Amino acid sequence: MTGVHLTWPAHLTAELAEQSHALIGAVTALGGAIGWLSPPSRAETDEWLAGVLASIAAGDAAMCAAWLDSRLVAMGLWRREEVSYFRHMAELIKIMVHPQARGGRLGGRVTQALIASAADAGIETLHLGVRGSNHLAIQLYEEAGFAEWGRLPDVIEVGDERFDDVRMYLRLSRPAHLVLRGSGPSGPGSSPRKPRQPGS
Repeated sequence: MTGVHLTWPAHLTAELAEQSHALIGAVTALGGAIGWLSPPSRAETDEWLAGVLASIAAGDAAMCAAWLDSRLVAMGLWRREEVSYFRHMAELIKIMVHPQARGGRLGGRVTQALIASAADAGIETLHLGVRGSNHLAIQLYEEAGFAEWGRLPDVIEVGDERFDDVRMYLRLSRPAHLVLRGSGPSGPGSSPRKPRQPGS
């Protein structure tokens, strides 16, 4: 889509708050799986946005916003994990495109920009969750290099309906000095399997 430019919001502005609320409302009104089951109030989106900007200020997140003229048409973010031993990981969340701007591959453009941003920030692994019924989003993430590592069947609740929670990851760069032990029974906290007893 021509005429679209990307920005990286770091401070709260009236325009960002208003446009974010409008975009979130438009996406959720059509059932978009971005964390709200129905269009949230302005107070709710303002609170969410304030939390995101606080994480950005702390160096723990980045938001990519796509603008067409003066209208916010797509956005998304990555947020670093809070637990100390997962700080090298971040979750890709809230990837959304305005219904009137779909078809221009804006979701892919925002996703690729966020991947590059996370890599620059030293993130080693990006992960995400996507509703199993959203095959277009799964395809978008696969094209960006993400791979499925598992799924929880029928755990996402939407009223009386249940959907799979598909979990995906993308490995970014890692320092060369790391020792990658994987699932082997070695290193701190490891233990070997006990031999199976006869007749058990």
